[in-house]
Amino acid sequence: MTTTNTLTTTTYALEVDEIGHVPVRVDEQGQGRPVLLLHGGAGPQSVAAFADLLAREGGVRVLVPTHPGFGGTERPAALDSARGLAATYAALVEHLDLTDLSVVGNSIGGWIAAELAALVCAGPTGRARARWRDLTLVGAVGLDVPGHRPADFFALTLDQVADLSYYEPDRFRLDPATLPPAVLALMPGNRAALAVYGGTTMTDPTLQSRLGSITVPTLVVAGEADRIVDPDVAQAYAALIPDARFVLLPRTGHLPQLETPGALLELLIG
Repeated sequence: MTTTNTLTTTTYALEVDEIGHVPVRVDEQGQGRPVLLLHGGAGPQSVAAFADLLAREGGVRVLVPTHPGFGGTERPAALDSARGLAATYAALVEHLDLTDLSVVGNSIGGWIAAELAALVCAGPTGRARARWRDLTLVGAVGLDVPGHRPADFFALTLDQVADLSYYEPDRFRLDPATLPPAVLALMPGNRAALAVYGGTTMTDPTLQSRLGSITVPTLVVAGEADRIVDPDVAQAYAALIPDARFVLLPRTGHLPQLETPGALLELLIG
């Protein structure tokens, strides 16, 4: 199924328990059942092309929130963790009254997606859980697996990030000298927000205890060439989430939505 997309951007004013007022900017395109697509540390631009592909070929409505603090957006001081972002997106789902919802997250977006699923599935009424269709984690960080800690992103150059992120890194290298000034201006803020949400290790030792509460159908995806967070972490996620399915994508690194988008699309809508 192929449809024509119109992209709209809306900032929603949310009230989140224990955090307060949180403005969240959301890019939306497509029609059909909703898919909440959560970006990683590379920012919303790292999922933008895939969001367009998913909306056009999947016949779905794709919503891509910008994690507050990324892309020059405001981050309230009280919003300082992946769990806080999960609570924020739970409020967004309620605010938009989304049902038959798929949640897909890459990298730290996968961690946030897992926290979101655990939060709604552990809720007292099950009302939030009933909104969900499924969950997909793609190269998710967050889980503390001994001997398999994510790469220290903050100590890496852009070339080193590319080397660890892709099966074919030369196709995706970024030369800062060629980037638009507006993009360069946003990069320090993105890194600062990532450090706040993920900490220095991009893991949370307490996450493991929450994953067993997830009752939505779950797919855990890893790229065989991912050296930002290796596939053993994805396998650990799949082992801890009841009935989760694990898929290893060949010739793919940390960002399948950029490197092998067709293979990821097939997993999501095939």
